[in-house]
Amino acid sequence: MMQTPASPKTNRPMAQWPRPLPLHLSLQTMTWLSSLAALSGLKNGSLPWKPGLKKAAANLQKSLAKADPDLPALAAAVDAEACRRLKAFTDGVRRYRDHPRVSRRARPEFWAQGSTRVLDYGIHDGPGLPGAPVLVVPSLINRGTILDLTEKQSLMRHLAGEGFWPFLVEWGAPGEGERDFDLSDYIGRRLEKALDEICRTAGQAPAVVGYCMGGNLALALTVRKPVQVGALALLATPWDFHAGPAGTVKMLKVMAPGLMAMIGQLGELPVDVLQAMFASLDPYQTTNKFQRFAALRTGSGKARQFVALEDWLNDGVPLVGPVAEECLIGWYVENTPAKGAWKVGGAPVLPAEVKAPALIVIPSRDHIVPVGSATALADAIPEAERMILAAGHIGMMAGSRAPAMLYKPLTKWLKETLTEVK
Repeated sequence: MMQTPASPKTNRPMAQWPRPLPLHLSLQTMTWLSSLAALSGLKNGSLPWKPGLKKAAANLQKSLAKADPDLPALAAAVDAEACRRLKAFTDGVRRYRDHPRVSRRARPEFWAQGSTRVLDYGIHDGPGLPGAPVLVVPSLINRGTILDLTEKQSLMRHLAGEGFWPFLVEWGAPGEGERDFDLSDYIGRRLEKALDEICRTAGQAPAVVGYCMGGNLALALTVRKPVQVGALALLATPWDFHAGPAGTVKMLKVMAPGLMAMIGQLGELPVDVLQAMFASLDPYQTTNKFQRFAALRTGSGKARQFVALEDWLNDGVPLVGPVAEECLIGWYVENTPAKGAWKVGGAPVLPAEVKAPALIVIPSRDHIVPVGSATALADAIPEAERMILAAGHIGMMAGSRAPAMLYKPLTKWLKETLTEVK
C-alpha cells in the first residue's frame, strides 16, 4: 500500500497540509486584488453596502471626494497595500506549513470501542487512585486535542495537577462500525459504556464536562444516567439554535437540499464542508490570523501556540450521515433541542430533568455559539450556575488567558461541588 509522503522538515503527512484556498479565502484575495477597480465606485457612492457599514462607507466616500481615482499616487498606494496584505497572508501560510510541530506526549488508553477512545490523564504516582474522576467530552467534529493543546494551554493537565482524575473522550474518525450511527448510538453505545467503566473503576460518580457540541452529548448523558453523574459543566454549549443571526438559519435552509444530497452520496458530511461553514461565520478571521502569524518569530511561544491550534483546526472529523442530518436539519433548521423535540433513545432530552449541580460557561465573544443560544440552556436547567467569560469560542479553551479565565474557576467550582455532593 502506498504511504502518504511526509515533509522532510516536519515529518508531517503532506495530505494534512493546508489544501487549496476554500471559497471564502479565494473571494477575500480577489477583493484585495480588485481594490483598484473599486476606487471609482467608492468615490461616486455606487457600490452597495450592508446597513451596518453605511456610516463607515459615508466617511470613506468623504475622504475620497477630493481624490482622483486615476491619480497615479493613489492607485499605486492602493495596489501596494493590496499586495502587502496578500503577501503577508501567503507568507503566513507558508511559515505555518514549514514551522516545527508541537510534540505531544501520548496518553494511556483507559477504555476503547470502535473508533472511540477514552484517554487517562490521571497522575498515578501513589498507591491509591489519582482523585475525583472528571469525564471531559469534546465535539464530534473535532479532535480532543483542543483540551490538551500545549503544556500551558491544557485543561486536562490542569485538572490532573489539581488532584482530579481526568478522562478525555477522543472520538476519532468514524470507522465502518460507526457509518450508520446517530447521536443516540454515540451516547448510548459509547458515552454510557465509558461512564459505566469510570464509575466502576473510580468507585464514584464523575463530574462530566462538555465542550461545544460535546456539551449537548454530556447533557443527554446526564439526563439518561442521573445517578452516575456527580456534577455537570457545559462550556460554550448551544441549545437555542435560532437565537443567533437569522441569516444563518436562512442560509442553512437554502443549503439543506444540496447538503442532504451530498450526505446521501458520500454517507457523511466531509471535513472541508464543515470547515467552510464555520469559517463563513467570520470570513476575515482566517486571512487576518495568518497575516499576524507572518510577523511572529519562528519557535516563539506565540508561534508554537498558533501552529498547535491551527493543526487542530485542520484535523477535523467528518460527520456520518445520520448525525449530520440530525444536527444540520434537526438542530439548526428545526431547532429541536430548544423545542424539547431532540430525542436520544426515543426519549426527549429535557434540561429541566438534570438533577446534578450544573455550571454553564458562556463566552461573550463567541461567533460559533451565540450568547443567546448558550444562555437558553442556562435558563432551562433549574438552579444552574452560570459563568460569563470575555472570550471567544476557542480562546476560552486555548487562548493565553484560558488558564486564569476558565481552568482555575472551573476547577474551583468542581472542587466545591463534588465536596458538597459527597
